[in-house]
Amino acid sequence: ASPGATAAPAAGAAAPAMDGPTYAVRLRDLEQRIDELKEQIRRSHTRLSLLTILSGGGAGSRASIRFNNELSSAFRVTRVLIVLDGAVQYNKTDQSGALAEQTEIPIFNGSVPPGDHTLQVLVNLQGNGYGVFSYLRGYRFEVRSSHSFTAVEGKTINLQAVAFEKGGVTTPLEERPAVRFVEKIVSGLSDASGQPAAAAGGK
Repeated sequence: ASPGATAAPAAGAAAPAMDGPTYAVRLRDLEQRIDELKEQIRRSHTRLSLLTILSGGGAGSRASIRFNNELSSAFRVTRVLIVLDGAVQYNKTDQSGALAEQTEIPIFNGSVPPGDHTLQVLVNLQGNGYGVFSYLRGYRFEVRSSHSFTAVEGKTINLQAVAFEKGGVTTPLEERPAVRFVEKIVSGLSDASGQPAAAAGGK
């Protein structure tokens, strides 16, 4: 009888650990910590590779990144923020319309460590509708997108982040703004002029 009495409290004490919502929260927290650890390892590897390149220990690779605006006059670009591997490469806000008139903006052109990289893009837009779409003038849009790419040693990756309008004629204008990415890998580490790319100054 005595052992049975002792077992009952133990079972009661263990019950909270089996609570579904608590388990789910703990699992999500663990997954988040694992993701953060993976990101720290990836960044450390990227920095180590960059140090190897700068010290002459490897050929490295090169990236040429540009932002292209293919949006119609129904949208006016008011801000462009572009981040490469956690470092801001371009951040400009403009309400005058000058930024919106730039169809192509050079973002980055230099050496990068071979391996995986992440490009994050944020574009703020203001509606600039006309006629039956004049209601768009009161709209503000924020388009976010990210893209992972792999830099290959001894080669150059040309990467374009393109702001465009997705869908077709039946797609509501307010649902059209989006960003797509276009990659092209070429041999060699020289830019268009034939000059070797300068090493990027990473933090």
